[in-house]
This record gives sequence, structure tokens and C-alpha cells, in this order.
Amino acid sequence: MNSEKKQGLLLVYTGNGKGKTTAALGLCVRAVGYKWRICLVQFVKGSWKYGELKGLKALEPWVELHVVGEGFVGIIDDDKDIEVHQKAAREGLKMAVEKMRSGDYPLVILDELNVALSLKLVSREQVEALLEARTEDQNLVITGRDAPDWLIERADLVTEMKEIKHPFQAGIEAQKGIDW
Repeated sequence: MNSEKKQGLLLVYTGNGKGKTTAALGLCVRAVGYKWRICLVQFVKGSWKYGELKGLKALEPWVELHVVGEGFVGIIDDDKDIEVHQKAAREGLKMAVEKMRSGDYPLVILDELNVALSLKLVSREQVEALLEARTEDQNLVITGRDAPDWLIERADLVTEMKEIKHPFQAGIEAQKGIDW
């Protein structure tokens, strides 16, 4: 095993099961162990407060977090026009490209970008342009359900989280520290 080889990978965590963001954050913790700088951009999730936001604060200065979403689109407490969500996602993509081009981050995580794609907050062309901004040695993680076939084809690693059983089915509500 050649641990010094610098070949950046495109990793996609997708599927209808829980654990996509959690897997990306596990990779983030591993990378911090090697003193890598990580840029994490969260799409869609914007309006809610999650435990990972506090946890990531403890990983500063290695992890730089940007929450660019305007919240979950079209559900629960969302009363924003779709254009507001689209503008936030486009600005998030633009910022992600700038961070990638800076060369400062061996690992960039774009959390819930697949969801932004499936909701048409960003286009395939915009995401493909972002992929072109990646340097040869930069690792890029894209999470979220409904990863498109073209992205799966392009990725080096794809993991599908498949829901087999969920506590919600037994009437157990989401729990602090486990689900959020």
C-alpha cells in the first residue's frame, strides 16, 4: 500500500437510508487526524440546528463549515419561494468552487448536494463545472439521496445507504445526539 500517493477521489454517499452525512463526517474526522484542512458545505439543511454543527466547532481550525442552504425545501417549516433556495444553492456552489480552487483543502465535502440537484436548485451543468474545478489530488465527497446516474458513473467510490429498519417505524422519534 502506497500511503504517499496523492490521487484525489470522488466519493458519493447516497441512498434512502440514514448515515450519508455521518459517513462523510467520519471521513472528516479521519482526515483531521492527519492534519488535513477540510471545507464542508451543507446545502438544503440551513435553518435547523444539528449536533454536528457543535461537534465540528471542536475540530476548528482544521474544519471550515459553511451552511449555505435555506432549510428543507417544500416541507415542514419552509415558506420560502423556490428562487430563494435556488439562489442560496448557486451561491454555495460558487463558494465551493472558490474553496476548491484555492488549493487549501485536500478534502471538500458537499453535504446534500444530491438533494439540491434532485430538487433542481442547481443544474447538472453547474455541478459538472464544479467537478472540473477539482484538482488531481483533491478528494471530494458528495452526499444526499437520489444521486444521478451520471454522477455515480463519474465517481470513484459510491456507497448506497439502504434503509432496512428505522426506529421511526416503531414510533420512536428522532433523538438528540443520534439523529440531529
